[in-house]
Amino acid sequence: MVTPSSTADDLAERPADLADAPGLDMPEVERDSVDELVADLDRWTQLAKQHSPQNRTVAELEAELDEALEAEHDTPATASAATQDDVPREIPGDVPGEWSGDLPEDETDDALAHQAEASGATPPVTPDAKPAYPQRNPELADNLHLNRWQALLASAGQGVSQAKATRSCGRLTRAAGLVLEAIGIRMPVGAGCLIELPPGNSAPLAEAEVVGFSGDRLFLIPTTEVSGLLPGARVYPLEALPIRNAYAGAKRLPVGMGMLGRVVDACGRPLDDLGPLNTGRDGPLTAPTINPLLRDPIHEVLDVGVRAINAVLTVGRGQRMGLFAGSGVGKSVLLGMMARYTSADVIVVGLIGERGREVKEFIEQILGHEGLARAVVVAAPADVSPLMRMQGAAYATSLAEAFRDDGKNVLLIMDSLTRYAMAQREIALAIGEPPATKGYPPSVFAKLPMLVERAGNGERGGGSITAFYTVLTEGDDQQDPIADAARAILDGHVVLSRTLAESGHYPAIDIEASISRAMASLITDAQFDSVRQLKQMLSRYQRNRDLINVGAYAHGRDPLLDRAISLYPRIESFLQQRMNEQCDYDTSVAQLTALLR
Repeated sequence: MVTPSSTADDLAERPADLADAPGLDMPEVERDSVDELVADLDRWTQLAKQHSPQNRTVAELEAELDEALEAEHDTPATASAATQDDVPREIPGDVPGEWSGDLPEDETDDALAHQAEASGATPPVTPDAKPAYPQRNPELADNLHLNRWQALLASAGQGVSQAKATRSCGRLTRAAGLVLEAIGIRMPVGAGCLIELPPGNSAPLAEAEVVGFSGDRLFLIPTTEVSGLLPGARVYPLEALPIRNAYAGAKRLPVGMGMLGRVVDACGRPLDDLGPLNTGRDGPLTAPTINPLLRDPIHEVLDVGVRAINAVLTVGRGQRMGLFAGSGVGKSVLLGMMARYTSADVIVVGLIGERGREVKEFIEQILGHEGLARAVVVAAPADVSPLMRMQGAAYATSLAEAFRDDGKNVLLIMDSLTRYAMAQREIALAIGEPPATKGYPPSVFAKLPMLVERAGNGERGGGSITAFYTVLTEGDDQQDPIADAARAILDGHVVLSRTLAESGHYPAIDIEASISRAMASLITDAQFDSVRQLKQMLSRYQRNRDLINVGAYAHGRDPLLDRAISLYPRIESFLQQRMNEQCDYDTSVAQLTALLR
């Protein structure tokens, strides 16, 4: 832009800069018009250099140029040329409302005005009229040099207005294992991005998420397939809009009552071929923490429909329980029973890291049509990115939070918390975090309470989230790091025994190893005494099982053991339950009381 402080050398360099400006999308023009305009600009540039020393300002230059132009007009040889050159030629183009075309030499001003009025365009400026473009100073309206510059800037402005907006991007510099490294772009941790893929791939772009940075390098982990990725591929930011909630992160996925009966993936996309989601609402993947003093305490019993849990391991509404089990001991069956029989308004099921085959089996055979009608299922199988497995767990929790905020009593079932921790371990190790306990980095043990603490009761008078998290114990080792950390942050745990499962005892709940921390404040004294007696009988019998089986124990030596031996068949029958059998809370307590009479 020409300013009064511009020097003659600056003025001389500007025509070439503007002509070669990259990305300037100027409309197509006739070759002769452009050549003539460039020739005129070169002529005035040379004239500026001849009449102005270095560091002269434009204001001083204009005065000298006016004198030179007047001298040029006074000579007969240049009079006719000046008359013709004084007419600013409009650059023809497709911009509506602008004059297009060269001026015929034999047309008068009236003919030109008539032609402009008929076409609806702006008539050209004649030598006697003021230029159509705006002037900095009315006294300089006849300055040919300034007029030419303004005409060029006006045409350049038209080209800039028609140019497409630029989009920032970076480049991939390294791909090692799960992690990609990019430079040349700035994005916050947790932001999404798109990575360009070569032609021939199933999709032109792959999605990724920023998981860390070092200096000007971003660490990305892809969330979709990136086969065929090339070095130097472009990386574009995915989320251009600002964060709507300063406490809640940028990602928002569909939530609300319209999700009931649907099966979605970790990104909220339907998997059940039932059409698009009609929720009309969205919610963040993360949420601000609730003030612990504002949470409603656990004071109401939750009926889960399973006799052993209702009577002996009573669960309260808003409690967070862990289901500790190895593989193949009936964990999924027990979850399905609770999903069908629990007295909750809404059920949210998060299948995290499960085999793809088990997802469909759980929905159709275990959960069933009755359970699915009031449930939402979020599936993130084992073959998806670790980021998607973590996002699936966060999304299931977000759905439960949205229902709780609407005043609903929610049952959240997440299978499994261990695979959520394993996904975080994959990410942490990939970006260079050192391992701590049995290969788990410290960030894993920081992420677990952040997820679990989102469940529970809301503020007084609101809804609740009762959560059951399954924890896989490798080789039935209850001292596994994840199992040990989960026991510390949960409100109780139900342990499934492989020995009971192998003997055909279902559900295979190990009553001695299980506990409900909120139970004492929920049940009556009579029920508490019954539970205590039941556990004493079981413990006494289990400690002497080998003596009893080989016939080494003689009846009458221990009255408590004698009573345990007589009650054990009835206790064993009481703790077992068929998959399609429901037993409510009151019935369970009554049967327990009758058992110990």
